[in-house]
Amino acid sequence: MHNITLIPGDGIGPEVSFAVKEIIDSTGVSINWDIQEAGEKAFNTVGNPLPESVIESIRKNKIALKGPVTTPIGKGFRSINVALRKEFNLYANLRPVKKLPGIRTPFDHVDLVIVRENTEDLYSGIEKIIDNDHVEAIKMISREASRKIGLFAFDYARKNGRKKVTAVHKANILKYSDGLFLESVREIKGEFPDIEYEEIIIDNLCMQLVQRPEYFDVLVMPNLYGDIVSDLCAGLVGGLGLVPGANLGDHYSVFEAVHGSALDIAGKNLANPLALLQSAVLMLEHINETAAARSIKDAINWILSRKERLTPDLGGIGTTTSMTQDLVAYIRKNSVGTLN
Repeated sequence: MHNITLIPGDGIGPEVSFAVKEIIDSTGVSINWDIQEAGEKAFNTVGNPLPESVIESIRKNKIALKGPVTTPIGKGFRSINVALRKEFNLYANLRPVKKLPGIRTPFDHVDLVIVRENTEDLYSGIEKIIDNDHVEAIKMISREASRKIGLFAFDYARKNGRKKVTAVHKANILKYSDGLFLESVREIKGEFPDIEYEEIIIDNLCMQLVQRPEYFDVLVMPNLYGDIVSDLCAGLVGGLGLVPGANLGDHYSVFEAVHGSALDIAGKNLANPLALLQSAVLMLEHINETAAARSIKDAINWILSRKERLTPDLGGIGTTTSMTQDLVAYIRKNSVGTLN
């Protein structure tokens, strides 16, 4: 029995979260779900977007699955995602980006992994007002965090049969901060002679990603670049609604949908659950429930080949409910044949 914290989130979060819960449960894996509220709903209810009960739940269970939460722009409370990463030292953000069958994009051979340092850089949130016309933000880079994310990237590449790690930077301009990041990753590469290593400037990477994304394998980078490149790469394979995400630390892990809370379609039964479902696959693999993960992967590949069964954002006429029902039915029946 696994004890896992489930944070439904805001907007479409509850719809996709409970859909994914139902799909996971259909595999037969034994999970005790501890459901906790965080985000805008929690803020409106208890005055705190990240209640202590959520922190206590994750601390106890070690693993969480989180739907999208709303973060106010330019005002209000700070990002729940950032707060969780800091609270549990979830220093590695992992986002595999792979072209899925049945999804039409200009790119047919995308299969790369983004490894993003998750605790430093401008996301440290160190800002101050100098005067009415000037503000200052601090880009925080440390050797310890940079070495740690470098080690994570190389170790992930070796364990998953990846051949190359590319460090992403802007050290030609940010000579001290990004320079320290590069120096730290270079210190790690010597421990992995079997993995090819290269470096690329962030703006050049963005150009090359939309010209030849198949060239790249594992990309490791500081926090801000990772956030931007993750969304760019999601666009290569069909959008944020298809891409999983995991925040990993030495002792705790939070698996999440990387898309927003999509308030415009909340409650309309139109939300696509595949991003959070693929994040749940990463979670199941993380807890060694590989059979359940494989069943869900097979079901995803099956439904992507039946376009009419997909939600409208994927070109179908399905709903969140119908997609969930189809996936559950396939998982339950695939041992005796496929659905027609």
